[in-house]
This record gives sequence, C-alpha cells and structure tokens, in this order.
Amino acid sequence: MASWHNDEPEPERSSLVRMYAVTGGRTTPRTELAMEALVSSATSARLGMTYTREYRAISELCRQVRSVAEISALLSVPLGVARVLVADMEADGLVRVYQPQLDAGLPDRGLLERVLSGLRRL
Repeated sequence: MASWHNDEPEPERSSLVRMYAVTGGRTTPRTELAMEALVSSATSARLGMTYTREYRAISELCRQVRSVAEISALLSVPLGVARVLVADMEADGLVRVYQPQLDAGLPDRGLLERVLSGLRRL
C-alpha cells in the first residue's frame, strides 16, 4: 500500500459497497473534474479522525501534487470515486484543484506530447 498510512495500520482494500457509501451513492462529481487535473493539499496539518480515511489518505497523498488518476491508482479506488471525493474535498477547502487548460474544448498539445513521451518510456 502507499506510504500515506504512516501511523495508521494498513486498511483493508475498500470494497465497492464501501465506496458507494463514502460517495453517498454518487458516481459523478458535483463539478467537472478532469482525470488529469492536478490536486494539492490545501492544509499543512493532518486531517483528524472526524474525516473519512479516504479524505485523510487523499490529503496526505496530495502533499505532493498528484493527478486525479494517480490518486485513484494509489488508493486502489475506481476513478469515478476518486473524482467524487476530490471534488467534495475541494468544495470543503481541503484540497486545491488545478484543471488543465483546454483550447476550444481540445486538450493542450503539450500535455498530450508529455503523456505520449511518458508512455513510450514505460
């Protein structure tokens, strides 16, 4: 599991039923959120136990800027769930989201070239 758990015991793999409960049954975020959007933690403090373990994990992961897709992969949750959680956290002021700039609805050519370059290195 990722290094975000620090002092906490490694949680069991989240089931889809739990994910359904965590998102309140929602499968799409309240605001548009691209999977390549970058996310950073909005606070330097660790979130307390009043927040769900998913919120705490996302907050810890995002001490380094990460994409929504990375968050999904690192937490082993479906992309739709990660998008819902990140959008909710942004609404609560817990994370900052940096959406990619689209030119006339098309993705940035530079971004596509960087993705292609990264894929070739794999």
